Amino acid sequence: METAGLLLFGVLVGCASAFTGLGGGFLVVPFLIFLGRSHPQAVGTSFVTILVLGCSALVAHTRLAHVDWKVGLLLGVGGVAGAQLGARLVDRLDAATFSRVFAGVLLALAVRMFFWPK
Repeated sequence: METAGLLLFGVLVGCASAFTGLGGGFLVVPFLIFLGRSHPQAVGTSFVTILVLGCSALVAHTRLAHVDWKVGLLLGVGGVAGAQLGARLVDRLDAATFSRVFAGVLLALAVRMFFWPK
């Protein structure tokens, strides 16, 4: 895909990420798979996107006083171990299983948000 197309999709993902707090992987991973990347490569590449988007969104939300630093840092430290485990697990899953797990997570999130929106 052309550079301009990737940048335009990045704008969409950035907006969705900052708005939802989901990091953007829920859009980037399926998009990269659609473009022909392997599942593990799509996941790994999405983390580069999430890193850049996350830093930018953190700055914006910090300026708006929307950040609970203690909770965020504790979740982040715990997430480091989970990220190491998850990276190894995704490498062991076949494409069909990965797609089902990813779809299940997105579906569970959608059901939760639809029926219990808070």
